[in-house]
Parts: sequence; structure tokens; C-alpha cells
Amino acid sequence: MSVNEHLLRMSQYVYFALKSETVPASAITASLGIEPDSITVRGIRRLEPPVPASHIWSVECRQRGMRVDEQAARVLARIRPVAEPIRALTANGSVRAVLQVVRFFMDDDGEQEDEHQPVVTDDGRVLHKLPGQHQLLGWHLAIEDLVFLASIPAALDVDEYS
Repeated sequence: MSVNEHLLRMSQYVYFALKSETVPASAITASLGIEPDSITVRGIRRLEPPVPASHIWSVECRQRGMRVDEQAARVLARIRPVAEPIRALTANGSVRAVLQVVRFFMDDDGEQEDEHQPVVTDDGRVLHKLPGQHQLLGWHLAIEDLVFLASIPAALDVDEYS
């Protein structure tokens, strides 16, 4: 076993999605006036029962080296300007909104833990990491982000896999 085999490798990304069984992604794009990073068409793989089950319009951040809160900030900055159209789409319940966090631990293609990178606290203290304290672990959403998500309204969903 090499010295680095004990280190955690992980990958993660964040996306904001609008999902609907009845409203196609093209109609969501027209309502918002911004292009998504990806779309999913309901029933494209199988019609009965439909797979996927929903039309999905999404914007995402998959940039490596960023914590979840940094990725979420990028995604939320893109959708804040269209908050009112999102509220209009979600108002009658036919469209659901979600901020989705997806994390993979022990991912062979993930970012390797930087065991030598010190952490500097807000008050200037330098903390040295122990093995297993990956630099991407730990994240938070500011109260402003949580209030914004509640206002549009959007759920927060976190999926973690190992």
C-alpha cells in the first residue's frame, strides 16, 4: 500500500433544477429567458411508466477544488436574477425547484486529499490537518441563501455516496 492510499478522494457538484411532469424544459427556458446547462426530457428512455419521470431544467457547477458552499454560491448567483419567473413557475405546483448537492467519497476519479494544506481560521490560527480531513469536507449555506431558496420556493437535497 502506498503512502497516499489512505487519503480520501472525493468529487462533488451542485445544481439547481426545475422539475415537472407536465412542463417541458423548453417552456421553462422560455419563461426564465436563460439557457440551462442541461435538460432532461420526461419519458425519453421509456414511455410507460415514464423514465425519466420528470422534465428537468438545470444549471450546475462542477468546478473541481471548490467546497459545496462555493459551488452553491455560483449556481445561486446565476438564478437570483430570475427569481420572479421561478416563483411564477412554481406557484401552482406543476414545477418543483431544488438545489441539489451530490458528493462521492472514495471516488477513484475524485480530488485527492491535500494532507499538507494547513487551514487558517478567521482569527488567524493555523490548524494542521490529520489524514481523513479532506479539504472539501464541511460546508454551509448562509442564511441569505436559505431565505432565498425558501422564497422561490426550493428544497435542498443532499446525496452522498461512498
